[in-house]
Amino acid sequence: QGENLLYCFEVVPTQPALTQVTQCRTEGSTRGLAAVPRLALDVMACEVLRVLQLTDTALVPVSYLVPRKSVQDFHEDLFPDCAGTLPATNAQAWWAGDSQQVGRVSLHPGRRPTETFTSPVIAFTCHTDTGTGHTDTGHTDTGHADTDRSVSTGGYSSPSSLASPGSAATSLSASTGPSSGFASSPSQKSLQSILGPSSRFRHAQGRVLHRDCHLTNLRGLSITTPGECDGFCANHQRAALPLLSAGGQIAVLELSKPGRLPDVAMPTIQNSVAVSDLSWDPFDPRRLAVAGEDAKIRLWRIPQGGLQETLQEPEAILRGHTEKIYSIRFHPTASDLLVSSSYDMTVRIWDLSAEREVLCLQGHTDQIFSMAWSPDGKKLATVSKDGRIRLYEPRCSPQPQQEGPGPEGGRGARLVWVCGGDYLLVSGFDSRSERRILLYRAQALPEGPLSVLGLDVAPSTLLPFYDEDTSVVFLTGKGDTRVFLYEVTPELPYFLECNSFTSNEPHKGFVFLPKTACEVREVEFA
Repeated sequence: QGENLLYCFEVVPTQPALTQVTQCRTEGSTRGLAAVPRLALDVMACEVLRVLQLTDTALVPVSYLVPRKSVQDFHEDLFPDCAGTLPATNAQAWWAGDSQQVGRVSLHPGRRPTETFTSPVIAFTCHTDTGTGHTDTGHTDTGHADTDRSVSTGGYSSPSSLASPGSAATSLSASTGPSSGFASSPSQKSLQSILGPSSRFRHAQGRVLHRDCHLTNLRGLSITTPGECDGFCANHQRAALPLLSAGGQIAVLELSKPGRLPDVAMPTIQNSVAVSDLSWDPFDPRRLAVAGEDAKIRLWRIPQGGLQETLQEPEAILRGHTEKIYSIRFHPTASDLLVSSSYDMTVRIWDLSAEREVLCLQGHTDQIFSMAWSPDGKKLATVSKDGRIRLYEPRCSPQPQQEGPGPEGGRGARLVWVCGGDYLLVSGFDSRSERRILLYRAQALPEGPLSVLGLDVAPSTLLPFYDEDTSVVFLTGKGDTRVFLYEVTPELPYFLECNSFTSNEPHKGFVFLPKTACEVREVEFA
């Protein structure tokens, strides 16, 4: 009493017995609180609890919802039968030893008794016939799923919404699988049995490191790198960033020397043509591969200690593609092996020690959005604008070993291997431009995705990064401020939501450093 915070905890009979689900900041100080009977809840909007808050001047309903994709269906898992309103016995019989329990009634709107509990303050469950005072069970209003419904009777203020992102409270998001969802059940079922498992890493916190670690005063960055490129690349020693100036210049920054960069021009790599993608060699931290818009790949060697003067001569030039290159990827286990994809609709594998092409993979009929080597290096997966995912075994055949349906919408897609290389995670769009992630079994691409999860509507393709130690995937797009985190599991429900991270300003690129850069004493895992 006297406070304006409302905490919501889940109670289970096992450790940890108490888990905080959410907290809600109310407008006025609390003078008293009461929970509304379960029979009055708006079950079709997945309302699992409604609290009435008494303030100095008002009675305010606060509604708790578990967001679900469908509000047309009655969700049995959230609403088990509850105690009815008819007594089970009378006083004399109870003294005589009768211990019968009150009969249970269904919360399903179609199976309810007609005389249900109604009140002008708290019943926006169904259309109420004010003439007779009972609820019209024939028609349930499922048209509105929003919770910001103000109460028109009696001048009460509107309920505090827990589902609108703008309100002080957070949504009890269970729409995306069993995150820290919320349900109150008269039986002592734990939340796990209602909503399934939650991620061990759901409380992972993204934190921006101190300004002393930042590299600032970056000037003239190129913002025209294609969507297939991450925007820049980094290894544990340095970062390479394409610049806007003519001649395809690339800045190379030493990560060991953070701080403000000088205002004067710095030495750069003169690539001579615009950069379409670039990548550091995982086994040689001084070798940078750069794909150009002239269909050539140039290999550059950074001197020990970083760039002291402008580099103009590449170590090698790889020729073979006939059109502009989309993206390049180094092999995860073998040195001197690079793969590239191009507008000529081929994927070519290069031997860098011999500076020649060794294999050209066929089978694509449209733009190649993304490609990825499997963790063991045996297979290569690609996703294309023709709506197909293809899996190659380059040592066996230049034709795809299998293919399956990819994301709809030709706006862009990315893919990454997850769960030890047994599954493929693809980020893309649906036909209505909603960003979504899809999970496939790598051995069964023709069967289509095991699971599809819609995230939000935004124009940029989600770039996935997968941490194989925790099985957490990080997803964000260029121009986004939010990074989604999900733990990926090989069994249902496949995606377990974790805390997302929001940065103060939109990012133009987003890359992860090797695991060896993590401060393990701080339990930093990415």
